[in-house]
Order: sequence, then C-alpha cells, then structure tokens
Amino acid sequence: MAIGWPRILGWLALCLLMVGPALAADRASRAADRVRPLLLPLLAQAQAEWGAPVFIRAFKLESEMELWVQGQGGWMLFKRYPICAWSGDLGPKLAQGDRQTPEGIYRVGAGQLNPASSYHLSFNLGYPNAFDRFHGRTGDYLMVHGSCVSIGCYAMTHVGIEEIYTLVAAALSAGQRRVDVHLFPFRLEAAQLAAQHDHRWFEFWNELQPIYAAFERDHQPPSVAIVDGHYRMSNP
Repeated sequence: MAIGWPRILGWLALCLLMVGPALAADRASRAADRVRPLLLPLLAQAQAEWGAPVFIRAFKLESEMELWVQGQGGWMLFKRYPICAWSGDLGPKLAQGDRQTPEGIYRVGAGQLNPASSYHLSFNLGYPNAFDRFHGRTGDYLMVHGSCVSIGCYAMTHVGIEEIYTLVAAALSAGQRRVDVHLFPFRLEAAQLAAQHDHRWFEFWNELQPIYAAFERDHQPPSVAIVDGHYRMSNP
C-alpha cells in the first residue's frame, strides 16, 4: 500500500519535535563541556563545588553583570561579565513593546532556562513579577542571553552567556530552587543615588537601595518580598 505525502509529512514533523529538545540539550551540554575546565579552578579558589548556589546582580550604567557563588566561607564574587547590550534608558520596563530592559528583583527557576534560544543560550528573568503586575506593567520573554543584541534583554557575549548559563543550570540541577537576579540602574551608593534626586525614577531606585546596600554590607542575598506593590526585605 502506498504511503501518502500527508502521512510522510506528519512523521517528519513528529521527528522534528522529538529531535528539537535533544539538539537544544546538546547545545547546552557542549557549552558546559567548553567552559567547565575554565570554571572549575575558579570555583576551587572560591572554595565552592560544581553546582554550588549562585546569585546574580546587573548594573545598566556600568554595563556589568556580577555572578556570585556560595562557597565554604560564604558568598564570593566569582566573576564580573561585560553586558554586551541593553536597550532603552535607565529605569524600569513599563509596557510590552517599549524595548526597555527591566530593573528590579527577579528569580530564575529551572523551567526558565532556554537552551534552544535563537540567541545561543538564555534564561527568562520572570518579568513581569508581582511588583510589575501590581503596577500594571506588561511584557514577556525578557531574558539574559547571548548574541550581543537587545530589544529589552540583557545581552551577553557568547563566552559570557555560556559561563553564566552553565553555572545557573548546574546550581538549579544540584538543588537550588531559584536563582535571585537583582537588576539595578547603577551601583546604588548613597552619593550616586542622591545625585539622581530629581530623576523621575528616584523613588523607585530609593526603594531598591536598601536591598543593594544589604548585600554590600553582609554579602548575603537578602530575602525580598513584594508587599502592597513595594519591595520589602524580610531580613534587613
């Protein structure tokens, strides 16, 4: 009996659906194989094991992303990465299509990893969070990714995203439930923030400042909740 083209095309589509995730996982695996020999000595210096918990901070004005790792002696700065591109101005994202890169406090779980990203590798920041939704802000698919192009995301170099993605994925696989990601307009030191007193987003940045300052003081990611549309620390 002859097999019709519709059935053949259906089988091909099914095969592509089955192969796609495998290819994506292989991309992440190959990236991990490339960067692991470089990362292991740095983890050893931080007295941390592969899969240790991680924490991320990003600063728009400085175009810099920090990755911290929890070692035997506490949280250590693992590496600073240049942010290749971000879009919009200083200030939070407000609406779908405004091409604004977000600011605020976000959390990344395993389901937010995207090894099949069109921008090499990526993870979703989880925008809009409860704070954003409270204030009526809209948008989706705001990422940290590779490829050095941004229409609202934090774009990294391919080398940078391979290291960051691999360490985030390893931490989540080893048992870290969520990776905290703190996104700031700039380093919220008191003098630098005071100089922005007349800026339209001063009050928003002033709300983020105690979170920034707590980590600067304690080198311990603070527990942050969203209460009545405001960021609040539960262990200031």
